[in-house]
Amino acid sequence: MVTHPKRTLLSVNVNKVALLRNSRHIGEPSVVRAAKLCLNAGAAGITVHPRPDERHIRRKDVFDIATLLKDWPSAEYNIEGNPFHNLMEFIRAVRPAQATFVPDSESQSTSDHGWNLAADAAKLAPLIHECRLMGVRVSLFMDPIAEQMSLAKELGAERIELYTESWASSFHTSTRAATLSTFIASSKAAMDVGLVINAGHDLNRENLTPFLKAVPGVAEVSIGHAFIGDALELGYNRAVKAYLDCIQAAFPST
Repeated sequence: MVTHPKRTLLSVNVNKVALLRNSRHIGEPSVVRAAKLCLNAGAAGITVHPRPDERHIRRKDVFDIATLLKDWPSAEYNIEGNPFHNLMEFIRAVRPAQATFVPDSESQSTSDHGWNLAADAAKLAPLIHECRLMGVRVSLFMDPIAEQMSLAKELGAERIELYTESWASSFHTSTRAATLSTFIASSKAAMDVGLVINAGHDLNRENLTPFLKAVPGVAEVSIGHAFIGDALELGYNRAVKAYLDCIQAAFPST
C-alpha cells in the first residue's frame, strides 16, 4: 500500500508563458527563463503539454527545457499530452522522468476529462509498456472515479493524475463536500492498489490547501493557469513560494 507523502511536490506548467510569447514574434517572454526562475525558487519540476497545433508549447521548447534540466538533475520533467497524437515522439526523444497521458482531442482548448479505461485500455497498454521500458514513469489523467483505479494499475501505470476541475468549480457551492468525497474515495482506491497520486487542473492558492488536507496520498500537483496568473502580479519567485506555503499549510508537522 502506498503511504501518504511527507510533502506534496510542486510542478509548474509553463504552457501559458508560451501562449503569451506566441502572440508576438520576438521570443519573449522566455519559456526556458520562466522554468529556470521557478526551479530557482523551489519548484520541484516543470510540466509542458505540447499540443499538435503548437498553440503554446512548441517542439523546440520541449527540447530546450530538456537541455535546461540537465543542470537540475533532481528536478522532474513531466511531459503531458495525448499518446495517440504527438506525445510519444517527445517521450522517445527526451525520455523525461514522467509522461502524463491525457485524452485530449486536437480541438480542445484545455483538458476537460480523464480516460475511460474500459474503452481505451487495449490501446494504452502497449504505450505504457514502451514508456516503462524506456525508464519513463507513466501517469494517467483520470476523473475521480474510484472504480477505475485498479484498471489503471493493471495497465502498468505507476501514477494517476486526478483531474481536479470539479473540485475547483464546486469550491464555493453546496456540492463542495460531496465533490471532495469523490476525490478522497478515488485517492484511497488508488493507494490500495499501489498507485501514486498526482493532481492538477484549476488548482489555485485558495483551493489547494484544503484539497491536500482532505485527499490522502497526493505526491505532486501540476499547476499552470492560476500560477502564471499569480506570477504576473507577484513574479515567479514569490508565486512559487506562495504555492509552496499553500502546500506546507496542508502538512504543518513536516
